[in-house]
Amino acid sequence: MFADVPNPIPARMRGLNRAEICDVNFSEFVQAWDGRADARPAPGEAILDGSALDAQGFRELFESQLISRHLDLMARVLRVRNKVFYTIGSSGHEGNAMVARLTRHTDPAFLHYRSGGFMAERFRKLPGMDPVMDSALSFAASSEDPASGGRHKVWGSKPLWVLPQTSTIASHLPKALGTAVAIEAGRRLGHPLPIPDDSIAICSFGDASSNHATAQTAFNAAAWTAYQKLPAPVLFVCEDNGIGISVKTPGGWIAQNFAQRPGLDYFHADGLDLAEGYGQVQAAVEHCRRTRRPTFLHLKTTRIMGHAGTDFEIEWRSIEELCAVEATDPLLRSAAIAMESGLMSKDEVLALYEETRKRCFAAAEEADRRPKLDRLDDVVAPLAPYSPDKVRAEAGRSGCDEARLQAFGSAEKLPENQPPRHLAIQINNALHDTFAKYPDTLLFGEDVAQKGGVYTVTKGLQKAFGARRVFNTLLDETMILGMAQGFANVGMLPIPEIQYLAYLHNAADQIRGEAASLQFFSNNQYANPMVVRIAGLGYQRGFGGHFHNDNSITALRDIPGLVVGCPSRGDDAATMLRTLTALARVDGRVSVFLEPIALYMTKDLYEPGDGGWLTKYPAPGEAMPLGEGRVYAPEDGSEGSDLVVFTYGNGVPMSLRAVRQAGTKHGWKAKVVDLRWLVPLNAGYIVAQARGAKRIIVVDEGRQSAGIGEGVITALVEGGLGATPLERVVGVDTYTPLAGAAFLVIPGEEDIVAAADRLK
Repeated sequence: MFADVPNPIPARMRGLNRAEICDVNFSEFVQAWDGRADARPAPGEAILDGSALDAQGFRELFESQLISRHLDLMARVLRVRNKVFYTIGSSGHEGNAMVARLTRHTDPAFLHYRSGGFMAERFRKLPGMDPVMDSALSFAASSEDPASGGRHKVWGSKPLWVLPQTSTIASHLPKALGTAVAIEAGRRLGHPLPIPDDSIAICSFGDASSNHATAQTAFNAAAWTAYQKLPAPVLFVCEDNGIGISVKTPGGWIAQNFAQRPGLDYFHADGLDLAEGYGQVQAAVEHCRRTRRPTFLHLKTTRIMGHAGTDFEIEWRSIEELCAVEATDPLLRSAAIAMESGLMSKDEVLALYEETRKRCFAAAEEADRRPKLDRLDDVVAPLAPYSPDKVRAEAGRSGCDEARLQAFGSAEKLPENQPPRHLAIQINNALHDTFAKYPDTLLFGEDVAQKGGVYTVTKGLQKAFGARRVFNTLLDETMILGMAQGFANVGMLPIPEIQYLAYLHNAADQIRGEAASLQFFSNNQYANPMVVRIAGLGYQRGFGGHFHNDNSITALRDIPGLVVGCPSRGDDAATMLRTLTALARVDGRVSVFLEPIALYMTKDLYEPGDGGWLTKYPAPGEAMPLGEGRVYAPEDGSEGSDLVVFTYGNGVPMSLRAVRQAGTKHGWKAKVVDLRWLVPLNAGYIVAQARGAKRIIVVDEGRQSAGIGEGVITALVEGGLGATPLERVVGVDTYTPLAGAAFLVIPGEEDIVAAADRLK
């Protein structure tokens, strides 16, 4: 097969095509075998004396190893013909098939990209499934790929509980641990799990990735749970091949770093030798399932054929080193075991090897003929599913009246029977309602439990619903969002809190690269439904600086499929939260509920004591349609076509005060439009509200080069309103300083009035 790969220099001389060499090595090794074997072992007998692996198990594992290897070899050949689009292989890691054999197909698995052996073996768990064809469809980016629908080469399977990962560099570890925690939490809460109660979560990764900050936060959190005797049955599988692309891991580093780490129960297994390693892997799996403790399995592997098809190792590794690495090929050892045990003859081994090659190439050729994604609508279909009618119905469903009464204490204490309140109280009321409506809702984060949050927004929730549903976490935003994904994976509704918007940025990839991408890369087979509450934006007086007055929401705007809602008043917060939880429940969506800190306790609008920013709690059944803003028309009820102001969050009461001044000064009828939904922006709504306006102002507290305003202006221009006189009032491109200086860099009422003056 490799004769078709252009290679002007003989491989034996220069070693340019190491894949061909590894392929030839196997055949020559088997052909040269001159050992003698005893009688063929019975299926249930140990494959070698002292091994925990029987002959039948070995035979099947060997077949899985060969499938993985020939998928790699096939990819190297067919990539140059544009029939395959991914060449990061599993060669040298085929021993991970043992982990698949010793676990269940209902144990959620978050896999390293070198998991071909694992996948081939797990496919045995359910009859009628074909690992070769399924993998070939993924390699070929066919729309019939059952894992991702052709959107990426991923190891994934809905029936096999392998949640798709792309090129994972440790970003999957927090959600794997979160899933382990969620399995135990669901059992304690009586939540019906989609998997057996004694399931474990499996998470594999490379030795180089173990050094990543995201990996370290998962290891730390796992140890933290173990220290507190909280069950967390996660099996961390470190596949140690001694190198990350071209950067070598110091010899002994993984054992030195993890063997004695408190809270992680360490096991070592030889992943290069099925007969030797099987019992070692078995011990780790059984320990994790029995003790429900975080378990670290250090699996010895190697890496042959380079990191990927484009990695020509001969350019940076000596030929002697390459030959030494290739001599450790686990398939050579498996072939030796097959022949040494008497299970297979040389001819049988070679026949199985070539039959597997033909099977993989035939599947690849067939996959190449299958349909590809060739329509934009099909590509993005699973990114942001939205069922408006179902979401509207779910958002308007009031839930259990008895549960509400129990949550609030009595009919007289129901929030809709109370006088108008400020934003923080109405969010708190809405959260109580959410917990009463959805018994599987969980809220967690830093200081959210007994204290009730820094701004008391979650006050009383733990008392009303218990410590199993409302609890504090360690101070680690990455792990908070990883936990949320774990709970979502087992069908619960997490509402994680990020204490301040500035604290999100070091953990944003857990939303961007993991939670929000799952529906896309699994072709909407998996989802991470959640509502992430984040306190943020600016204008706090007497407290703050950058980390407590962060208005940088651009990182959120750049996340495909995410929904971001930002209420400016209490009634909007309640109806928006109902819609966001319905989006999660109905369509599996990931959303952010961005709460303006400076408006939490705001009561007045125009004058001290006027109570103009207090609102009544909306009755159960009222919900805010996704994408719909709120229009503040002139006080005389006119159209307000002289001036239209688009804004959100803190900008809303500020703009209302400013247009009152500008209207008095210029005799204008002005209206203010609270966008409310910041991602995605509703371009049609924006254009409709601006049509007929003589002047437009966009008030955006985000920075000049990174706010919401440019999206609003783009919508206006593309909607044919680019000729309308327009001003943008926006924050400065700087971090927010402390104290009064903060108000020099964010828009103020006087800036809006000045913009109106320029438009006269």
